[in-house]
Amino acid sequence: MTNANMAAQAANKDGFIAALDQSGGSTPKALKLYGVPESAWSSEAEMFDLVHAMRTRIIKSPAFTGDKVMGAILFEQTMDREIDGVPTAQYLWEKRGVVPFLKIDKGLAEQEDGVKLMKPNPGLDALLSRAVTKGVFGTKMRSVIDAANPKGIAAVVNQQFEVAKQVLAHGLVPIVEPEVTISISDKAEAEDILLAEITKHLDGLPAGKQIMLKLTLPTKPNLYKPLIDDPRVMRVVALSGGYSRDEANAKLAQNTGMIASFSRALTEGLSADQSDAEFDAKLAEAIDSIVKASRAG
Repeated sequence: MTNANMAAQAANKDGFIAALDQSGGSTPKALKLYGVPESAWSSEAEMFDLVHAMRTRIIKSPAFTGDKVMGAILFEQTMDREIDGVPTAQYLWEKRGVVPFLKIDKGLAEQEDGVKLMKPNPGLDALLSRAVTKGVFGTKMRSVIDAANPKGIAAVVNQQFEVAKQVLAHGLVPIVEPEVTISISDKAEAEDILLAEITKHLDGLPAGKQIMLKLTLPTKPNLYKPLIDDPRVMRVVALSGGYSRDEANAKLAQNTGMIASFSRALTEGLSADQSDAEFDAKLAEAIDSIVKASRAG
């Protein structure tokens, strides 16, 4: 069964997860870095067409295969679109051997207690049902921790695990992403609190179910090793969080068993005006460097 093959790849395969899930708010920035100025579109629909073209170019590139790219996280609109007439998630798995995940959060609420929770998501069950029919394997949702505030961090982890249980009920594997902001002065303290909260919540998971975790590269190398070794955790992946690719790769290599899930650090250096040969070479170079750091860890 395909799903069993996807699960085996998600749990065991070398490589990393490509985050191709910039949504409405971050799309203009992603396009700008790709060399497409805001003057290139006059409506949101045109903007999403342009970003789909960028993602399609990445996904179809010779370097972008399951050999090195274990999975890819898609934005809802990307899931609903097609590549060469094939729905994107299906194309990823059947043509590229890459496990498809879907970003399911609706963005962040205002900061409270030093954290930003996820906004309410009343349509989530319908979205999860649609994801199942589209051939998606798992999901991802992000909250943000801006301070070592025990109350705030407890609220973030509690909300993440509540949604994770909803995702598991649909037969999908959730990636829980409580991002710790890399620039805060009490980052190490926040990470200690986060580790304790996640550990506590793992005990509440339904028997036999697994989740994945997407975490900021920790200040203390191997801080999250106990989570990597926990049988209820399928995989722990790292987010680049604004570090440059070289910096993110260097930090990742210090964390045994952690693999990458980078977005900005993956697309760094790619440009719309590159020839296909230049683009493919640049992407291959990025993928190779991230995979090497994932393996070193």
